[in-house]
Amino acid sequence: MIAVQDLTKYYGLTPAISHLSFEVGKGEIVGFLGPNGAGKTTTLKILAGFLPPTSGKAQINGHDCVTDSLAVRRSLGYLPETAPLYTDLTTTQFLLFASRAKGVKRKEAQGEVDRVIKACDLGGVRHTLISSLSKGFRQRVGLAQALLNSPPLLILDEPTIGLDPAQIVEIRQLIKELSGDHTVILSSHILPEVSQLCQRVIIINKGQIVASDTPENLSRQLGQGSRLRVEVRGPVPEVTAALKGLPGVREVISQGEARYLVQAGNDLELRPEIARLVVSRGWDLLELQMQEFTLEEVFLNLVTEEES
Repeated sequence: MIAVQDLTKYYGLTPAISHLSFEVGKGEIVGFLGPNGAGKTTTLKILAGFLPPTSGKAQINGHDCVTDSLAVRRSLGYLPETAPLYTDLTTTQFLLFASRAKGVKRKEAQGEVDRVIKACDLGGVRHTLISSLSKGFRQRVGLAQALLNSPPLLILDEPTIGLDPAQIVEIRQLIKELSGDHTVILSSHILPEVSQLCQRVIIINKGQIVASDTPENLSRQLGQGSRLRVEVRGPVPEVTAALKGLPGVREVISQGEARYLVQAGNDLELRPEIARLVVSRGWDLLELQMQEFTLEEVFLNLVTEEES
């Protein structure tokens, strides 16, 4: 669906992105991550046909983003960080206007608007002025316009920014329901959101890709070891010392209330050893569980390494 090869963009003498290459397959939901100024929005604008690259190629659905930009735009729906809405129109009026701008035939426009209103649960506000809508409903209207004409690709730039927790859950669920029928590339600063929604993540820093894999694989490869959450009822100093004495254990952190975080080397299975140790000392083992490194920890690790 998306094929990017050696993509570079300069603003004057400053490179915003440099030699990016990646692919996104049909039906995937891919997270596009990076700190502020990393080049995320520049890349998305090139894919959407808003900016030409300085060099390199980007193709969407087989169409070149520079030489065949109109076909590219017909193949995608784009929701930028701030939804581009005409606030003096009602929801229906705006979506009718957007459908005509996207080339939907006049006789089919009302049916297409009804479809996206239903998909985005906007029935209760279809005749309400956009200026009167909450931030959450405005994001829904922005997503609805991106869905008009059933584009195979959706580009969503910070789709939940500024929403309250309930609205965030609603938009996340809506994006999940779009997978399969649409390919989605999602840019977000909310890393737990990316972990929940995306099958794969691409991390960019200083205009270059520093990682591309599933969140689970990145956690294993870049988490710098394994971690276990242990709850043992026993004397804290003795439990701590005993856990530290196990082969391969790097650190034991007491987290209060008989809870400990045990950090060990990569691919080291310590659970049987810990269970035997606790039983042999006559303590009570209340919990013993592997704890994955979060995407946020992996992200910070990668970005810090790149900066250093």
